[in-house]
Order: sequence, then structure tokens, then C-alpha cells
Amino acid sequence: MRNPTHHGVLTDAFGPTSGTALRLKELALVALGVAALAITAKMRVPMWPVPITMQTFTVFVIGAAYGTRLGVGTVLAYLAIGALGADVFTSSSATANGLAYMTGPTLGYLVGFVAAAGIVGTLAQRGWDVSIGKMALAVALGTAAVYACGLSWMAALFAADKGMGWVLQYGMVNFLPGDALKLALAATLVPAVARLARKG
Repeated sequence: MRNPTHHGVLTDAFGPTSGTALRLKELALVALGVAALAITAKMRVPMWPVPITMQTFTVFVIGAAYGTRLGVGTVLAYLAIGALGADVFTSSSATANGLAYMTGPTLGYLVGFVAAAGIVGTLAQRGWDVSIGKMALAVALGTAAVYACGLSWMAALFAADKGMGWVLQYGMVNFLPGDALKLALAATLVPAVARLARKG
């Protein structure tokens, strides 16, 4: 019997749905998702008060399009590749990469990406991906998860010396205008594509 809380996500509408062909499709989707995360991590968009990347937007789209299991798996694959030393993170480089980079100030946010993909993916499987309002709420919850993890780690590293005001300013507040833009994009783009796919 079909689970009434799972209506399928965007990637379910394309290609095989069972067997070896499905596994191959999923591997291709993971590879595509990892590449998208790596590319958007390095893309800087001018924004006030600080430039932003579109990486968290990509996390939300992957969660919504892939669902919980594949979305979380894709983000974990991305983190694993980064842990092995690939230059796939926003501020990583040929000399600052791997686990040494990951355990720095960005660790909490990277963990938050996994949580955000899981939250958005789970809600998309419940039909939230076809509603602008519900998708906006899903992305807001995903964003909250990223900040909950990120700020917790930032506070552990810096709050004693710099204070929580500094942590909040440089760990969240400066990025809120960009987050609002990414929320608006995800909340309009994902439902439009999801509805189109289901009509097809």
C-alpha cells in the first residue's frame, strides 16, 4: 500500500523507478548534486552587507527534488569528498582543505546542510514542494537548522573571547538578506517545476 504521506518528489517523475536502472539514476543524481554544491560554493553573488553564495539554495533544491534519503546522501557524499581534500567548500583552497578546514568555523554550517536537506526533503515528500507557501516554510525551517548548527559551533569557538553579539552578527545577521533572496527563489522555482513535472 502506498504511504499517504509520501507523494513522490521531482526526481521520481523522470527515468526508471526500480531495479538496477534506478540505482544508476540515483548515482547520477548524487554526482550531479555534489557537482552543483561544489560549483555554487565558489560562486559569489554581490549582496549587502556581504556577498553570498548560492550553496544553501542548492541544498534546499536538492532536498526538495531528491527527497530525504537521496538528498541527505548527496550532501553527505559532498562532505566526504571535501573531507578527502577536494577544494569544494566556499573558502577552501589548495592549501586549506580536508578535515582541517572542515573542523574550523564552518563545521556547524556543514552539519546544518545535512539537517536542512533532510527537513526540506521530508516535507517535499509530504507534498510541500508544490505549494509556494509551504515551500517557503520548508526552506525557512531548513535555514533555521543550518543556523542552529552553525551558531552553536561558532559560539563554542568564539563566544568566550568575542561575545555572542559578535557570533550572531558574523555568523547569521550579515547573511539574512541573502537568505531571504534564496528563500524567495526556492519557494517560487521548486513549486513551479514540480507542478510542471506532474502535469507532464
